[in-house]
Amino acid sequence: MATKLKRGFIKIEAELCKGCYLCTSVCPLNLISVSGSLNQKGYYPAQYNEKGIEIENHLCKGCALCAIICPDLAIEVYRG
Repeated sequence: MATKLKRGFIKIEAELCKGCYLCTSVCPLNLISVSGSLNQKGYYPAQYNEKGIEIENHLCKGCALCAIICPDLAIEVYRG
């Protein structure tokens, strides 16, 4: 019997992000980086690197460290 690997993903609300990048420092798999485009407030927001990839291929486990450390509440975590 094969065990199902835990998969997850996050959504970062770019307009809420003020670019502190604390989330990039705590992600154990380095799945969050700095966006190349500005948000409406003039910050380069964090971005999730697995966006657009099928959930079965995600490395993210939904540990929520990024969401816990985010002072702007800009990150939602989904576990599947």
